[in-house]
Amino acid sequence: MKKLLIGVMACFALTTRAQVHESKNFIYLYSDSVIYAKDIRLRPDFSGYLQLRADSRKVPTEQVKFFSNEDGFFANTRRLHFGSTTSFSERIIEGKINVFQQEDYYPYQYDHRYRRNRYIDRRPQAVDVKMYYNKGYGDLKKANYHNLSADMADNPKAMDMLKNYRKSINTGKTMYIVAGAAIVSGLISFLAAGSSNRHMSSGNGFGSNFGKGPNFTPAFILLGAGAGLATGGYFIQASGNRHLENAVDAYNR
Repeated sequence: MKKLLIGVMACFALTTRAQVHESKNFIYLYSDSVIYAKDIRLRPDFSGYLQLRADSRKVPTEQVKFFSNEDGFFANTRRLHFGSTTSFSERIIEGKINVFQQEDYYPYQYDHRYRRNRYIDRRPQAVDVKMYYNKGYGDLKKANYHNLSADMADNPKAMDMLKNYRKSINTGKTMYIVAGAAIVSGLISFLAAGSSNRHMSSGNGFGSNFGKGPNFTPAFILLGAGAGLATGGYFIQASGNRHLENAVDAYNR
């Protein structure tokens, strides 16, 4: 009987997270306990620090993992930033993998009198590595290849898209490096051409060098190539972010 009771308690502990009623306003603590309330508000106190209130009860923000109210579903990102103050980011994708945008939750931006005007036409943000994600009510992780590949390993289609994302990002980084080298070389060539022209002018007076300017053509070619490679790297990495978002969508289907 005792073993049966322990087994029942263990099963209850494992299913506690699945029993959260997201149709209600609630606060989910790091202890995995849930506080339901009619009104949940995040507001700064008199000293400027954020405080979370569930009806008339004050809940310490350092104990809060998630909270949900009429403004949305938010996650505490303090533990992802060493030494930072408490901040909450909004869930923008819900599914087997939940994605949270990097923009912190600032209460006054979500006041109803401002929300209607400021956020009604807000464009959805694309998924990128500056965002966070989790599964269920698990801990938040940074949305990078290393973390996502471990959590998406059971979905081959999502993994293929994630590998395409990594290829795009690596290609973009390589182009940025080459672009930087080309720009530095172009600047050095530009300075060298100008310095050589001054040296020849000072050494020969206005004789054979009169009317001839420095040859900046190689410098401009290098600078142009660098700018082109940097632009190409930007667009390739942007396309890589689309692969990342597609991978999340594929996993959530």
